[in-house]
Amino acid sequence: MAFLELQNVTKTFGDHTAVNAINLTVQKGEFVSLLGPSGCGKTTTLQMIAGFVPLTEGIIRLDGRDLSNVKPAERGLGIVFQSYALFPHMTAAQNVAFGLEMRSIPRSDRDQRVRDALALVGLAGYEERFPRRMSGGQQQRVALARALVIRPQILLLDEPLSNLDAKLREEMQIELRQIQRNLGTTTILVTHDQHEAMALSDRIVVMNKGVIEQIGSPQDTYQSPASAFVASFLGKTNAFEGEVQASRDGISRILVGEYIYNTAVHIKGAVIISIRPERVSFAATGLRGTVRTRIFQGNHWLFQIETSAGIATVIRQNDGTSMPEEGHDVHLAWREEDTFVRTNGKVG
Repeated sequence: MAFLELQNVTKTFGDHTAVNAINLTVQKGEFVSLLGPSGCGKTTTLQMIAGFVPLTEGIIRLDGRDLSNVKPAERGLGIVFQSYALFPHMTAAQNVAFGLEMRSIPRSDRDQRVRDALALVGLAGYEERFPRRMSGGQQQRVALARALVIRPQILLLDEPLSNLDAKLREEMQIELRQIQRNLGTTTILVTHDQHEAMALSDRIVVMNKGVIEQIGSPQDTYQSPASAFVASFLGKTNAFEGEVQASRDGISRILVGEYIYNTAVHIKGAVIISIRPERVSFAATGLRGTVRTRIFQGNHWLFQIETSAGIATVIRQNDGTSMPEEGHDVHLAWREEDTFVRTNGKVG
């Protein structure tokens, strides 16, 4: 039996359906991210799990218990908000202890658990510091310690890293994942950042317009998107218009610009070919183009190539070999297994 189960969960606000009959199961100890653009329903879903927003239809069960009539404070959940929501007049220790006080935990036990929680997030020795004297990353750690100190059944994270700069956000992603793995706390993260979702998650739930487009591991979701939306949202992708020239013996010949390649996809007529930039290679033959832009980004090169099929984005690892310069003519090629071929919005 799933630890957390959402069954036909729906939320409407007047005539607007924010979440439309979604189904999701989460296993104990799993890290799951709800990923999607603003307005896709991910935050509303998290708020329904937390109990802040009532369901219009459906059921949410936690460890077999129906949460429909359970108050938020009685659900046993730890929550970290985007704003951290720390009490400015309280020290770090007092902020972390607040949830324990509300649960009438004895003072002796409470003090030890607060020290342990702050140490867990790397803030041992910061017990008496006020939020105004702490950096954004330190405040984030206090908020995380406050959520974990109550030993929640599920940890809910509502874009907790979005206020941090890029370097600190990357460091906190690593720390958060290590803490989650060490504790084994079931965790649900809401984010619009595909890199964050892929870095942290066991599974990603991609949402769009109130529905779930795909559920899968970061690798499967990225490499085998179930829809055009997932392919475009979860990282950069090239989308070329193509034409199926002929099909025979289970093989279709697809024309992209002047480049013809074979695929086992069984469709006819006009198609869209989606290819991740890092899967496109420079080759002796293939789709002809000219390097319009070349940008060095440390561990990789980013290219924009003008072709007869449109602008192609190419990412090549910086392995020390020479790369084409701006203005140079090149040929682009790719493997059939690295392409996603679709017609009428469906992936083939």
